[in-house]
Order: sequence, then structure tokens, then C-alpha cells
Amino acid sequence: MFHKILIANRGEIAVRIIRACRNMGIRSVAVYSKEDKNSLHVQLADQRVCIGEGPARNNYLNMERIITAARNVGADAIHPGFGFLSENADFVRLCDEYGITFIGPTADVINSMGNKSHARKTMMDANVPVVPGTKEPVYDAETGEKFADEIGYPVMIKASSGGGGKGMRVAKSKDEFEFNFNMAQRESANSFGDDTMYIEKFIENPRHVEIQIMADNFGNVVALGERDCSVQRNHQKLIEESPSPAITEKMRASMNHDAILAAKAVNYTNAGTVEFIVDPKGTYYFMEMNTRIQVEHGVTEMVTGTDLIIEQIRVAMGEPLSFTQKDVTPRGHAIECRINAENPAKNFMPCPGKIEYLHLPGGNGVRIDSAIYTGYTIPPNYDSMIAKIIVYGKDRQTAIDKMRSALGEVNIDGITTNLDYQYDIITHPVFQSGNITTGFIEQYFENKGEA
Repeated sequence: MFHKILIANRGEIAVRIIRACRNMGIRSVAVYSKEDKNSLHVQLADQRVCIGEGPARNNYLNMERIITAARNVGADAIHPGFGFLSENADFVRLCDEYGITFIGPTADVINSMGNKSHARKTMMDANVPVVPGTKEPVYDAETGEKFADEIGYPVMIKASSGGGGKGMRVAKSKDEFEFNFNMAQRESANSFGDDTMYIEKFIENPRHVEIQIMADNFGNVVALGERDCSVQRNHQKLIEESPSPAITEKMRASMNHDAILAAKAVNYTNAGTVEFIVDPKGTYYFMEMNTRIQVEHGVTEMVTGTDLIIEQIRVAMGEPLSFTQKDVTPRGHAIECRINAENPAKNFMPCPGKIEYLHLPGGNGVRIDSAIYTGYTIPPNYDSMIAKIIVYGKDRQTAIDKMRSALGEVNIDGITTNLDYQYDIITHPVFQSGNITTGFIEQYFENKGEA
């Protein structure tokens, strides 16, 4: 049993973890930057430790300061949330070195899945379907171009490390390849300190569908169904839902099976997400595995009735999963909208500042994950996401109607947000039809000032 957990994160996910700790009778410790001294997670935690000021590298990304804080307060474990150090294998090793439990998979697994080209090779060996492409890493444009010629254009050039849409370029023809390869490689080197690339066939008009898995230390792996994350901008997700309106029961069973296969191939433990890309014919391919809890985990919780954060903590304590595959029967429909402090009319420019007034929606089937409040000043130093609105309904249309109502009720004065943009997406006839792809935003909303 853990007595004290340090949360190495901030914002809504830190609040979410603190609440899970409370439910389990475990004391929580918040770390924070000076800019976050008035943040909700600092106020709610049982203990709090300031770990610096300025950019994230000085605080939430500073491994030594976080470990020192954990040791000073006597924390048994560290929950990394998502982002920051959540997929940093060196941080996991540092936790191990000091006898602090990292709530997540092992360092070796994080390393294995964090390198996209290595992950592809691992999945190929495990007979998990992958997009046709290179099995070995590529380091120069000339070699990459030869592979591209073999694969056939268009191709996607991807960084082996990192995520968030960085280090990715599409080459539609041979003439475009060298320039796009060099651009993607330069971006990867600057963002991740790694110039390793790989090439794969570019799937046109795909859907982005991911499977949530949970695994314990006893070899038990359970798939908790899919989330459709096709509504995204520049590879950043805007809306997630479960179940996917494009997945048949046969596909769902097959994707769940392959997600479990992927997890077992790397001896995975704790929470993880296997991401697939689905082509217009309904053929799916492994894309990557996220070795952490996802932003959109609440969508799965709503349709399965599980608490994934609590389950993460239980698994990290050495307990077996509290449910089996037979126990998981998703019901109804859930949708999540990410609310960001940004201006869609000005190329989604971040809009930090003081919240003068705040009203958030409620009611049956409406869940708000947030760390903002009236009077709170959003700092400019971190991600612009300030809230997640998650709704649940008996079916997709009921959930859409409930989300439309919830978005219409939100009132945030003092800052600019993407609320209207999200409302226009939810009410768009193509979204309502369910016939969406990852190109939906680009096709219907880009370069139009606002949605």
C-alpha cells in the first residue's frame, strides 16, 4: 500500500490524480513552479513543494528536483500524468535508483515503444499489422528516397522519437522527398535531440482509432475498447469519442486482440494506448503505442465504468487487475471536447490571462476535468488546454446533443478560448454523420478565420 504519492505534473491531470489518491486514502504531494503557486492542484494536495520557476525545463522537466522533492517528503511513488516526464525512461531509472515506484511501465518498455522505428519492427515480429514502410531506421535523404520509391508515393516521413505531430512531413512525389525529409529530420533533431527517421506509406483520408489497454505484473492484459480521435488539427487531437462510429463489432474484436498482442509483445504493465490508423476500406494498421495515461482517458472511463487512474495505482502497488476481459462491456457513448485558451481566428495563438468569471456546465452525464476557477491567472509557460468537457449518452446522437448543450452553457470571461470553434465542430453535419477523417478540420475549417 502506498502512503504518499507525488504528482509530477500540473493542471487538470494533477487534480485528477489527487482526487484518485483521496478516494484510496493515499496522501498526495503537489510539485509546482512559482508561476503555478495559485493553481488548483497546489491547493488540493495534502503537501506541496515548489521546484523552481520559469520554463518547464527548470521545474516539471527537472528530474533531479522532482526526485529530491519526493525523497524529502517521503513519497512512496510518483505519478507522472501525461506529457512532461511521463515517457522519459531516464526518469523511470532514476526513480528505481532511489527506491521510488514509478506509476507506469518500465524504462525498457518506454524506450522500446518511444522509438517509433523500433516499435514498428517489434510489431512486425509480433504479427500486429503495420503500415507498409521501413523496418530499419533511416538517417539520410538519399537512403530514404530509395525506400520511398519502393513503397510508392505518397509517403509519410516520421521522426523515430517524440510525438505531438513534430518531425512529420508528407511527400506526395519524388520531387518533394528530399526537402520534406530534411525539414522533418531537422525538426526532430531540434525537438527531441534525435535525427533518426523512418518512412511509411501515407494513408489518405484515414481515421485515427486507439485502444486503451491495462496490464498488471502477472501477465494479465485487458483491452477496454476504442476511442476515435480523428478530429484533430496538425496532429493534435480536438475531440475524442467512444465507441467509434466507423468500427464494426468484428473490427473492434480484432483491434482489441491486436492491442493485447502488442502489449504482450513488450511485456507491458500499467496503462497504455495502442494507436491505429484505419484506411477508408476499414483496414487498420499499428501507428504507435503511448506508454502513459492519455488526455482522453475519461472517455473510456465513461463507457466502461472504470477508474483508470486508481487502476494504475493499484497495479503499481503490485496488485492484479481488478477486472478481466469478460468484465469489460462498454455501454452508451461518450464524447470529449478539449477547451484551450487560444484564439482560432489568429492561428490558434495561446491566450493566457486572468479568468474574470467562470461558469462550467453540469448535470447527469456531464463530467468536467479542469483546474481553472474564477480569479485564476493562466500562465503563458505551459500547454494551453484548460479543461476537458466529457459527456455520456445512451447513443451517439444523445451524446452529441448533450455536448452541444454543455458547450453552450460554458461561460469563461477574461480570456479567449476555442469554445465556439468546438461548438461549430460538434454541430457540423459531417461530424454529426460520423463520416469524419483526420482531414476533417483541414477540409472544413482551416483558413476560414474561425469555425
